[in-house]
Amino acid sequence: MPDAVCLLSGGLDSAVTLACAARDGLRCHALSFDYGQRHRCELDSAARVAAALGAARHAVAHVDLRWIGGSALTSAIEVPKNRGADAMSHGIPVTYVPARNTIFLSYALAWAETLGASDIFLGVNAVDYSGYPDCRPEFIEAFERMANLGTKAGVEGTLRTRVKTPLIRLSKAGIIRLGAELGVDFSLTHSCYDPAPDGRACGACDSCLLRLRGFAEAGIEDPIPYVSR
Repeated sequence: MPDAVCLLSGGLDSAVTLACAARDGLRCHALSFDYGQRHRCELDSAARVAAALGAARHAVAHVDLRWIGGSALTSAIEVPKNRGADAMSHGIPVTYVPARNTIFLSYALAWAETLGASDIFLGVNAVDYSGYPDCRPEFIEAFERMANLGTKAGVEGTLRTRVKTPLIRLSKAGIIRLGAELGVDFSLTHSCYDPAPDGRACGACDSCLLRLRGFAEAGIEDPIPYVSR
């Protein structure tokens, strides 16, 4: 059974991505990050999802990005709430964490090379997303080229790294339908950027709004609790 490294935030998209890797017959090594995010409770969701989907291992890397700042997820910047679709589709929001996917993929690449794993799975989406530059196909393709230029395995030709993004062309509703087909338990996932102290999703941040709209369009009930829908 070939090995794969799967980035797992605990959110809906990364859970479905892990399910896709498992469906493909891969031994999945799930990798999450404790990076100083305000929604750190997502790590509990990641652990539950990894266990439910049979990951061979779930590792949590500690990379404190708070000192860099520049993001509502890692510093004292207010998380945008109740934005309309037009507002969410223009510009890069303050919830963007500088170079986050570059950092996370670099860790995944190092682990994959050690494991002898060709495949790195990442749950980015370029359709229903919040405008993050590191979720675009161009970024993924560039990182994959870099990975094969900058690793011992790539230079020696013993391993070719592939960054797989099975959700990148799907709508949020399409991702939810795929997850339902693969048996993902959505009640284990967490998507909110600014959860209440008891862990309930706020229902008003961009991530919550995109998630709720996706479930509505998919015709499936979202099973997680919200402060307000």
